Amino acid sequence: MAEKPLKPQGGGRRAATSYDVARLAGVSQSAVSRVFSPGGSVSEETRQRVKTAASTLGYRPNAIARGLITRRSHLVGLILPTAANLYYPEATVELVSEVSRRGSRVLLLTVDSQEEVGPALEQLGSYQIDGLIASAMLTPAQLQEFQDRNIPVIFYNRAPPHRSGSAVIVDHAESEGRLVDRLWGAGHRAFALITGPEDSAVAQERRRGAVERLTALGAAPVATAAGDYRYESGVAALTELLEGGKPDVVLCANDAMALGAMDSARLKHGLRIPEDISIAGFDGFGAGRWLAYQLTTVRQPIQAMAVATVEMLFARIETPDMEPERRLFSAEIVCGHSARLGFGGGE
Repeated sequence: MAEKPLKPQGGGRRAATSYDVARLAGVSQSAVSRVFSPGGSVSEETRQRVKTAASTLGYRPNAIARGLITRRSHLVGLILPTAANLYYPEATVELVSEVSRRGSRVLLLTVDSQEEVGPALEQLGSYQIDGLIASAMLTPAQLQEFQDRNIPVIFYNRAPPHRSGSAVIVDHAESEGRLVDRLWGAGHRAFALITGPEDSAVAQERRRGAVERLTALGAAPVATAAGDYRYESGVAALTELLEGGKPDVVLCANDAMALGAMDSARLKHGLRIPEDISIAGFDGFGAGRWLAYQLTTVRQPIQAMAVATVEMLFARIETPDMEPERRLFSAEIVCGHSARLGFGGGE
């Protein structure tokens, strides 16, 4: 008959330990540790014996104590821009799911502007994270600080500040250029842009891709209106563009602004889409597929990018001296009902 857990002096039952579980299950303490460690190698018979003993004793593994032994917090930092539209909640779900599948948890911080990145990084540093996924831009000095502390950083959906960084990215400029080709091939000639925030590297890459391709095609100067990635700014920007004359097509730096532009065109200005004006977005988030919109857009492979990001991060947590890596994904042009598309242009 197994011994009962000891009671501390003064009364009151003490919490069961891994030693108590090992003794009751008739296994080594290291076997108990492997059972409660993600990916731990142990036979199914031993696993069941340990789980039964743990349930009998009311044992719960102490993540903090395990972290002190392994020198791992099993926390991954995730820093995202709050102004980055409706796309990031979908990406966040995928990233959190992948991190959790590997036995770690995500510590999420959001920033409203580039100026808030520094304080957010300091806050993350106080939690002794194992690694960082950044969808906000870091300066070379900030990235170097993480490298000096052997904390790997993977940039999600944006290029790192210099060649030493690792990243999972879509070629935003090339993808926007392909969308321009399809719109040009359908006969659009008067293009307008609703741009994203000036401090968003992604927004500026998308703008560059459109402008460079239109210049190569010999298009007239492009009208632009500034947006901030929010739906409301798309509504206002479309009105601003129409004051200068109606374009054939409006390219929006993200889908949320594209939906705002669509509603503005239809509900405020009485325009038919795409008969009177075409509108296209970028990201491919869920609301764009609603029947009321059926948005023409550039869809990023969110799930595949999340898997690659977490895979790269954990590989570098285990092997800190791995070389930097870039994984470039292709974006898909979604042929919705908000814009007329052809099969290419300019050739």
